[in-house]
Amino acid sequence: MEFSVFFAGTGGSLPTQRRGLPAMLIRRGGDRILVDCGEGTQRQLLRSIGLTDVDEIFITHLHADHWLGLPGMLKTFDLRGRDTPLYIHGPRGLRELVEGMMRFAGSTTYDLFVAELEDGEVLERDGYEIESVTVSHRGAALAYVFHEYDRPGVFDPEAARKAGLTEGPEFGRVQRGETINGVSPEQVMGPTRFGRKLTISGDTRPCEALKRAAHNSDVLIHEATFAIEEAERADQTGHSTASQAAGVARQAEVKLLALNHLSIRYPVSVLRDEAREIFANTVLPRDFDIIDIPYVEKGDPELQRWSQRDQPSEAETT
Repeated sequence: MEFSVFFAGTGGSLPTQRRGLPAMLIRRGGDRILVDCGEGTQRQLLRSIGLTDVDEIFITHLHADHWLGLPGMLKTFDLRGRDTPLYIHGPRGLRELVEGMMRFAGSTTYDLFVAELEDGEVLERDGYEIESVTVSHRGAALAYVFHEYDRPGVFDPEAARKAGLTEGPEFGRVQRGETINGVSPEQVMGPTRFGRKLTISGDTRPCEALKRAAHNSDVLIHEATFAIEEAERADQTGHSTASQAAGVARQAEVKLLALNHLSIRYPVSVLRDEAREIFANTVLPRDFDIIDIPYVEKGDPELQRWSQRDQPSEAETT
């Protein structure tokens, strides 16, 4: 089953010719979840993979560069005839923000719901859960952890036969957790396969809550607004340096660190090299890049550059 992150915008605060404002599309199976919606997000999607009817939107915090694309996108969904409800999740203050902007943008014909999340709140979905984690920024801010439920181990038909089970319904029942003729699932199933895990920091200083929440993540997406030379300013503004983000990744024992919310102050190579001195498996996605997160038995997370993919034609993105 697909589990991936599409980077619609990787810049911080100011858009550039090459980087839009923060937005990521999480794709798991048939689910489409947008995390943050900076100005121009719908245009970024139209230029690349197409503007999909997302199932849910999660906002990390209420600074304008992380939500200003919402009014246009919500109205576009309306003009396209969306008829399914849309939930927008985020920190306290989100409801007032959405109600205020929709007074000017206009109502929608589809149902629009706003849910303000608390620290540690867990939303259960089909096969996975989404946890909100309070992080250290200016004002209410959340990180989000997407964590799949563990899968049963691989069934061993030869072990089942030796234990006395008959191929057919008995095989199926023991795989579903039943004990058949004294044969338990533990006797014929391999070890439990851990679910995949993705953590997205939002804007934050390095913080213990995020380290704990991100532990053993397949992918940690962490902001890196500053280089180490401006660590003091990073702390004052509630942000992280690239090396601090790498320190979080190392302590959390993640597989892959992806840096985003990149400032125009520095060449990308400065942030990359700074981070890799501490955590070697660090990547810096560009807009429209994708990180695929395969099942553990199929390999490690991998960054796919948009420039190396078969890109859709203009007709496919409209």
